Amino acid sequence: MLTLAQELAHPLSLVYALSSASALHNRLREGRTAQQLAEAACALAAEHGFTHWVASATSRRGEALVIQGQSQEGIALIQRGITAKQATGSELGWSWQSANLAKAYGTAGQAYKGLSALAEGLAWIEKTGERSCEAELHRLKGELLLQQSSDNQVEAVSCFHHALAIARDQQAKSFELRIATSLARLWQSQEKRQEAHDLLAPVYHWFTEGFDTADLKDAKALLDALA
Repeated sequence: MLTLAQELAHPLSLVYALSSASALHNRLREGRTAQQLAEAACALAAEHGFTHWVASATSRRGEALVIQGQSQEGIALIQRGITAKQATGSELGWSWQSANLAKAYGTAGQAYKGLSALAEGLAWIEKTGERSCEAELHRLKGELLLQQSSDNQVEAVSCFHHALAIARDQQAKSFELRIATSLARLWQSQEKRQEAHDLLAPVYHWFTEGFDTADLKDAKALLDALA
């Protein structure tokens, strides 16, 4: 995609490609690469007056910084990007924005703010039907509830099961892997080792590539610990 956009020398196509590539690397938790791509997208978008894409790239830069451990600076950039995008009138992708902001708050140890962001994202899904990251929002809710208090385990399990049902219905295997890992890790802490293994193993073994990616590495490490 990037190669073709560069060959075309069409600014909007290149901004779109750079921003999309940055989003992918953020989801792979490859923060440095995501940051470089987002910075390139932001600079090119600003040069040509593409205000929507300046906003999107700003948020992507923030996500990348959070992944690299710079939570507060990253949160500030995500919020700046959200505000700038709202000013353009765009409404596409708000559930993803909520998920990314919630994840950033969780990384910063601010579970309450993360849950508030998730509530907005879930409300947006019900309003618009934009369900591409619905499973991830419910997984993150479970994770943030656990971060908030160990007394929230029952509610967190309910969130994970709901997220699993959505991911399976959508055949979203990458989300299913993340959710199964989250629930299996909780069950491991509850000494439900066999249940945890039986949940995670089939999802992990569905994959035939990508074993050097962070999500699959996490799942494999957990399966090894459960063996």
